[in-house]
Amino acid sequence: MDSINPFGAGSDSGDPKTAIMNQIKQEAAITNARQLIEKLNENCFQICVPKPGSSLSKGEQTCYSNCMEKYMASWNTVSRQYINRIQQDQGKGGMVSL
Repeated sequence: MDSINPFGAGSDSGDPKTAIMNQIKQEAAITNARQLIEKLNENCFQICVPKPGSSLSKGEQTCYSNCMEKYMASWNTVSRQYINRIQQDQGKGGMVSL
């Protein structure tokens, strides 16, 4: 009979170390997404909504949408470059230097 894996469906139930690593990766991804949303709201709201009211004007909505798109594109570019650098450093067998 198969046992239920507490670390997620995609984990190898025969290897607890892999299951724990997968759980850590999932938690890191969730934390990363939360940080993105917090920073996005913080930065774009300050720029686009100078006087908060009961609703956003059409201009504020457009500004907010454009700001979010640019912020996310920048975030993705930085993330890809960071991952590439880590992979290059790991490929060289060296430590990651920031």
